[in-house]
Amino acid sequence: MVDFSDPKRRPRHLSKLVMAALLTAMCVLMLTQPPCHRRPAPSVFSIHQPGVTHVLVTGGAGYIGSHAALRLLKDSFRVTIVDNLSRGNIGAIKVLQNLFPEPGRLQFIQADLGDPKAVNRIFAENAFDAVMHFAAVAYVGESTLEPLRYYHNITANTLVVLEAMATHNVKTLIYSSTCATYGEPEKMPITEETPQFPINPYGKAKKMAEDIILDFSKSKKADMAVMILRYFNVIGSDPEGRLGEAPRPELREHGRISGACFDAALGIIPGLKVKGTDYETPDGTCVRDYIDVTDLVDAHVKALNKAERGRVGIYNVGTGKGRSVKEFVEACKKATGVDIKVDYFPRRPGDYAEVYSDPAKINRELNWTAQHTDLHESLRVAWTWQKAHRSGYEPPQAMIL
Repeated sequence: MVDFSDPKRRPRHLSKLVMAALLTAMCVLMLTQPPCHRRPAPSVFSIHQPGVTHVLVTGGAGYIGSHAALRLLKDSFRVTIVDNLSRGNIGAIKVLQNLFPEPGRLQFIQADLGDPKAVNRIFAENAFDAVMHFAAVAYVGESTLEPLRYYHNITANTLVVLEAMATHNVKTLIYSSTCATYGEPEKMPITEETPQFPINPYGKAKKMAEDIILDFSKSKKADMAVMILRYFNVIGSDPEGRLGEAPRPELREHGRISGACFDAALGIIPGLKVKGTDYETPDGTCVRDYIDVTDLVDAHVKALNKAERGRVGIYNVGTGKGRSVKEFVEACKKATGVDIKVDYFPRRPGDYAEVYSDPAKINRELNWTAQHTDLHESLRVAWTWQKAHRSGYEPPQAMIL
């Protein structure tokens, strides 16, 4: 027999068969691809949503930051907390997560503001409308021992946050500052126009951060809404007992006087150490303006709601009334019901004799007035939390029998 077929046509038929087989295999692969390989839906935190204000709270695992986050969440803000947990408490985050478990309400990101790449990534992946910048080391005595740490943590990290805000077009900043930027003013009360001459690295680092913020806000391309809150000595805790102050044990010697009073009342330390009895004050001890944390976070929320692009607001946040350390100790004894032992020592480096605010400007412009001004009551509320949380946010230690 004679084969009349064209041998040149065989490869063409073969190539068509191979192509058909490949296409069939690809279709089967695409149809059977598991959902985990498909592109995930964008997070609600990465989208600007009309009617929802997304606030980044730096240092939101700390004492003041966690109380501010609680208030924001209660007021229906969307909140992202960024904290490296060097001073903050994961327990405070868990409390907030349990209170507000709904999707899109709260997220926590553990990160260090000293890492510009991490901060930039956080801003790139989230649609922030505003920043409340609390994150900072904040002990006057410690700042005199570790000044470089304070300049890095406060001043340099604030610059990192500002650069990320500028890059990602976030226009509203509420900055947590301090009365320590004033140093030792020649006259009382302190107004926002009182000259700033800080006398310790903590106050100096905060003032430097303020200066950076103010310089940037003046540039034409900034167009920012800036609120700087200089607040005085913070006390108290959440009136409903959900949050409190729980500094790390190794920082107790640098901490607030309220924490030392409670530690003495609980028997954690043998007594209270009052440093400085020779100041030029009525009883020789330091005079301070004690502001309840509930009032303080209320001032932050009012500042956020009043913030306007192209405008800078600077406000003292205090009661306008000074109380001496001796007065404070007596109020703490009454609140705890414990006759706390008190020992007196020389002055602490970097401290100043008398500081209290004139809150007239914030009263007038933000319609804010301190409501929790009963020193004994603020300490009683804080003591209630301390008694129920002797180990801070950690689980109670098991008793050894």
